[in-house]
Amino acid sequence: MGISTARPEPGIAVVTVDVPPVNALPVRGWYALADAVRTAGADPDTRCVLLTAAGRGFNAGVDLKELSGGGTPGHRALVDVNHACAEAFSAVYDCPVPVVAAVHGHCLGGGVGLVGNADAVVASDDAVFGLPELDRGALGAATHLSRLVPQHLMRTLFYTSRTVTAAELHRHGSVWRVTPRPGLAGAALELAREIAAKDGVLLRMAKAALNGIDPVDVRRGYRYEQGFTFEAALGGVGDRYRAAFTTGRPGPGREGI
Repeated sequence: MGISTARPEPGIAVVTVDVPPVNALPVRGWYALADAVRTAGADPDTRCVLLTAAGRGFNAGVDLKELSGGGTPGHRALVDVNHACAEAFSAVYDCPVPVVAAVHGHCLGGGVGLVGNADAVVASDDAVFGLPELDRGALGAATHLSRLVPQHLMRTLFYTSRTVTAAELHRHGSVWRVTPRPGLAGAALELAREIAAKDGVLLRMAKAALNGIDPVDVRRGYRYEQGFTFEAALGGVGDRYRAAFTTGRPGPGREGI
């Protein structure tokens, strides 16, 4: 369990997240994921990285119990989480070779951050994507959701904390292929294999070129959003919502900050 890397075929590195029960990652998990993606991409023999997960779903975002637990003074825990998530998201975006995300089940919060920064997405027909951030007292990853859906849909999903299905994302063109869950691994590997068949030097040039013409500065956008998460924490509303979620108590009212 944890973060592992396998090489099932020449040119392909498979990075797998396995953090039961729902792949909600603690700070060290986000850093481990960043390290695994960077190490895989830095290998000159790698021409495609396949990002996948074991268990019930692809990713449930941040382990909120770590933010609510004791032992970390002041707002240090939130700062640590912000930095860790930014590192993992950047590792996917800055990976020198294409990254294919294979998504099943839930892809929430930080999961959207990973997928939104990937180069291609293959998903099972039970996959759902969403940002429940407002219900958790946070803000963030709208930068990445906006790479998956049109602007007004992104805003509606963010304001309502609703999810969107893999089939809907396929219609928007952000998911390459939707497959029954038993066929997800094979479908994702098929796409990774097609990419890895290309010249490795040219693939790295292509990735750098596409990042260079990207209209969205994902690093700056996400860090800007994180500032509002910290502001919500300073005002107390963030802590109240996180506490309600982690304890199962009814959430706070709809008062403003």
